[in-house]
Amino acid sequence: MAEWGQGSPAIGFMADIDGLPETSQTPGIPWHQPQAEGGPGHGEGHNAGQAVNVTAALVVQELMRRHGIRGTLRVYPGVAEELIGSRTYMVNAGLFRDLDVMLSSHISSEFGTSYGPVGTGLVSVEYTFRGRSALDAVELMNIGWIYRCEHLRPEHRSHYVITQGGDQPNVVPPVAKVWYYFREWDYQRINELQEIGTRIARAAAMMTDTEMSERTLGAAWPGHFNKPPAEALHANIRRAGMPQWSAADLALAGAAQRELRVKEDGLKTEVTELRPPDPSRRSYGSDDIAEVGWNVPTVVLRYPGNIPGMIGRHWSSGIAMATPIAHKGSAAGAKAHAMTALDLLLNPALLEAAKQYFAEQTRETKWKSLIPVEQKPPTDLNRERMERFRPQMRKFYYDPSRYATYLEQLGVAYPTLKKP
Repeated sequence: MAEWGQGSPAIGFMADIDGLPETSQTPGIPWHQPQAEGGPGHGEGHNAGQAVNVTAALVVQELMRRHGIRGTLRVYPGVAEELIGSRTYMVNAGLFRDLDVMLSSHISSEFGTSYGPVGTGLVSVEYTFRGRSALDAVELMNIGWIYRCEHLRPEHRSHYVITQGGDQPNVVPPVAKVWYYFREWDYQRINELQEIGTRIARAAAMMTDTEMSERTLGAAWPGHFNKPPAEALHANIRRAGMPQWSAADLALAGAAQRELRVKEDGLKTEVTELRPPDPSRRSYGSDDIAEVGWNVPTVVLRYPGNIPGMIGRHWSSGIAMATPIAHKGSAAGAKAHAMTALDLLLNPALLEAAKQYFAEQTRETKWKSLIPVEQKPPTDLNRERMERFRPQMRKFYYDPSRYATYLEQLGVAYPTLKKP
C-alpha cells in the first residue's frame, strides 16, 4: 500500500493487478499472437487499472499540496482478483479500518459506474484426497455434485477443475485434488453450498477409503456499492467525457471485432447512464472488491480502455492493452477518479451521505468472513507456473529508456489490421 498525506478524510484507490493463465497476447495485434506460447497475459486488461489510480492519486496529491487540502490518499493493489484471492484477507488484516471511501476501478469498453446490489458471491475451495483411490474419490465427488445440482436452486452457479489427477494411466495417483467455486446470492446460501460440497467430498472419501481435507482459498460476498459517491463519480465521468477516438483506434477495434466474429461497431462514443439497481440485469459474476464494499463505502469506476465484443478472461481482452485505446481510456478514467476524490475531500456533505448510505446498507446485513480468520493467503497458487514462464517473459519487459512506447519496442505498427 502507498500512502500520502495526513488526517481525515482518508480516500483509497484500488484496482486489480493480476494477469491470467494462458492468455498471453501481443498488444495491438487483432488476432491471437501470444508473446509466450501458453503463458500468462492480460486477458482481463487489469494492467491498466493501476495506471488509472496512480495517475489520479498523483494529480490529487499535487492539488492538495498546492491548495493546502487536508486528507490522506492511499493506493491499494487488488491482488489475484480472478482467484478471489486477497481482499478478504486484507479486510481480516484490518487494512481498511480507518478508510472513509474506496474508489475502485476496472477496465471496460464503457465509461460508467453503478450502485446498489451487483453480482453473486462465492467461496473457492480445494478438496484433497489421499490414498490408494485418490482420483476415484475426486471423480465420485464430481459425479455426486453433478447429480446434486439438479436439487439446488436454479440461481446457484458452481464450477470445478481437477488440479491434480495423476501422471500417467498405469500409475495409481496417491494424491488427487479438485477445486470448486460455489456461487450464490447471499452469505447464508454460499455457506450452505460449501457445506453440501464438503459432505459429498466426505462421502466420496468413505467410498474409497481415502482421507479428505479441504482448504478455503478465497471468497467474495455479492457486491453492494455506495450511491452518493456513484452519483458524484457519474457527474465527473460526464465532465471528463469519452475519449476522442482516432481513425486508427476505430480501425483496430473493427479488425478485432471481425476476428472475434462479433458486431463490428467500433468503440463507444457516449458515457453510460447511471441507472437505479435492476434485479433483472444483475450479473452472475463475482469480484472480491465486494469484500471492501461491505466494510467501507465503495464505488467502482468502469473506464473505456478495451474494445467492445472482446471476451472476458481471454486473450482477446489483451489486444487493446498498451495501445492508444487503453491509454486514452485510462486517462479519461483517471480524470473522473481525481475529480471524485477532490469532491470527497472538499465536500463534507458528500462524505456524510456516503456514510449514511453505508449505515443503512449494513443495518441488518453484517459482513462475515467466508474464510477462517486465522487462515493465511494462498500465495503458493501459480508459483510454479510463474517460475516456468518468467524467463520467457523477461525479454518483453518495457524499456522506456530506449523506446517511446511499448508498441515501438515490440515493432508493432499501429494500427495493424491484417495477418502477414
